Amino acid sequence: MEYMSAPQAAEKWGISERRVQILCKENRIPGVSKLGYMWLIPKDAEKPVDGRRKSFGDKKE
Repeated sequence: MEYMSAPQAAEKWGISERRVQILCKENRIPGVSKLGYMWLIPKDAEKPVDGRRKSFGDKKE
């Protein structure tokens, strides 16, 4: 399996490197592992859904 680093994932997903590190720490990215101080993220991993945002499709009028 091929891996990417947190900075590479941040650039790919359009979020900050720190946010990627937090997602890794919270185990929200499947298959992530830590080698020393560096997070190893599978290259085929998808950006986790942001739990802070609610769907606009469920809006009732």
